[in-house]
Amino acid sequence: MSFVLYEVENGVATITLNLPSKLNPIARDLQHELRDALARVNADKGVRAVVLTGAGKAFCVGADLSAMNPPEEGKTLGDQTAEWMQSLSNPIISGLRQLEVPVVCAVNGPAAGAGVGLALAGDVVLAGRSAYFYLSFLPKLGIVPDLGCTWFLPRLVGPARALGMALLDERLSAEKAAQWGLIWACVEDDLLLLEAQKTAQRLAKLPAHAILEARKAFAASERHTLEEQLHYESERQRELLMKPSFREGVNAFLEKRVAVFEGR
Repeated sequence: MSFVLYEVENGVATITLNLPSKLNPIARDLQHELRDALARVNADKGVRAVVLTGAGKAFCVGADLSAMNPPEEGKTLGDQTAEWMQSLSNPIISGLRQLEVPVVCAVNGPAAGAGVGLALAGDVVLAGRSAYFYLSFLPKLGIVPDLGCTWFLPRLVGPARALGMALLDERLSAEKAAQWGLIWACVEDDLLLLEAQKTAQRLAKLPAHAILEARKAFAASERHTLEEQLHYESERQRELLMKPSFREGVNAFLEKRVAVFEGR
């Protein structure tokens, strides 16, 4: 059985978490296959965008507590879990954020626990109307949100709403998530994958370096003053205006046609 499905069509790789009977928890085998799938994306220069979604009724419900292994001899459960996270789980989130192509997350049902962090690691997040986001860590287990939740949430919805989500044991509907700015859009359930694919196809037409530059620019703005960010922007333009994509964009504008950018 494949815990992660992988297929490519028209330059878009669709990666599907495939443990639907358990609502796609991030089991260790699934994580290994997901890391392999991300490596395949980077290795295949024909892939220009990714759609990440879940099979069945859920996107991802986080850890599978029923399958948690007892700690190895000489280790506490905390030691073992932290080591697994640092060697396996955390690199998945970093890997998504460092992919050379844009990532569309199609949240097709519950995104709970660590599944929230996985969903928010995408560049553009769409959710079906019946989907929701739920942080069970502190109210149910007394542990902090992980897989990037404490990094993504305050940046997307602000510290007050992030803390409320962490403490109040409430589901955040897809519709409200869109209203809050947590995700790009809420769409009808039966249109979710179609809209995700359409969005990915749009992103696949971007200049090859566009997603990396966008991520770096917005990350830089979080640590810069306005003056520092203005300088950063001008320095990036110093390099980017010399790339073929800029020449193609200008020519397309002058010739009143759609620009065609080279892939990776």
